[in-house]
Amino acid sequence: MEILSGTQSIDFESRAENIVLVERFVDKICEGNSVSEDYYGNILIALTEAVNNAIHHGNKQDPSKTVIVKVESHDSGLKFTVVDQGLGFDYDNLPDPTDPVNIEKPSGRGVFLMQNLADRISFEDEGRMVELHFDIA
Repeated sequence: MEILSGTQSIDFESRAENIVLVERFVDKICEGNSVSEDYYGNILIALTEAVNNAIHHGNKQDPSKTVIVKVESHDSGLKFTVVDQGLGFDYDNLPDPTDPVNIEKPSGRGVFLMQNLADRISFEDEGRMVELHFDIA
């Protein structure tokens, strides 16, 4: 597998319709790195969730605020970073979406999905930045 070296990034206004930019970015990165179909799906869903959270929860859909998506490739895989300009959040104390009390709620599954689809996930800058690691090599 050939992993493209270096860092690439995109940034865009906090508008829901800009999710399509992220999908194209993921397509380009995965194609250029010969990512398997299984990992492609994990990356696409996890990154879409992270960006959706950044747009809706972080930046409160304020188009004057930006979301930055960066990918770094390294020998063992890819690291995606999503940064918003919001106030952050308490990522250590999120409700469990699998708890029967929360099953019917229409939101609250994004971080859970990211944690289960990425090989590693970490939050920085009080939750304004999430890093998603995928060990594709």
